[in-house]
Amino acid sequence: MLTEAAEHCTDVLAEAPRAEDWTRPAHGLDWSCHATLDHLALGLIGYAGLLTARPTDRYIALFASLDPEAPLPARLEGIRIAAALLAATVRGADPGDRAWHPWGHSDAAGFAAMGLVEILVHTDDLARGLGLARRLPDELCAPALARLFPDAPAGHSPAGTLLWATGRGTLPGHGRRLEWAWDGTVR
Repeated sequence: MLTEAAEHCTDVLAEAPRAEDWTRPAHGLDWSCHATLDHLALGLIGYAGLLTARPTDRYIALFASLDPEAPLPARLEGIRIAAALLAATVRGADPGDRAWHPWGHSDAAGFAAMGLVEILVHTDDLARGLGLARRLPDELCAPALARLFPDAPAGHSPAGTLLWATGRGTLPGHGRRLEWAWDGTVR
């Protein structure tokens, strides 16, 4: 699912009209679109690193970034590579592997879900910031939502609920969340 989410992300973002648009803020964030894309790559590689190193109390010292001078197609390739590295790490993890995350020590499935959330919500942030048509795929949002937000309200689309759970939208009867965190603990 991580590589499918990365393909969705890069397909949407490849439609960005002009390079200078990437200097504007991503929707709802203080970061530029370029910085948000870099954050996405860093998060995916960081999750792979955490699951590999399995620290119990801290982030690891590995940082990865996209070349800020690279053209958009190369930067988007970097997102696909980072997602593939996380997917391979998840597949190669033993069932008992656990690693620290500030929102709950987690297992491979949890880190895969974290990667999905990062890809999906930041694709939405970027698409909205760049004025691109977008639709988050419910079939990719549902497993991430179920794994990391088990208390999210039922009866709504997975995509809409994921955006609500991450403070990016509202649901009928549920206003926008001003503070949020996922629950990465093993279930």
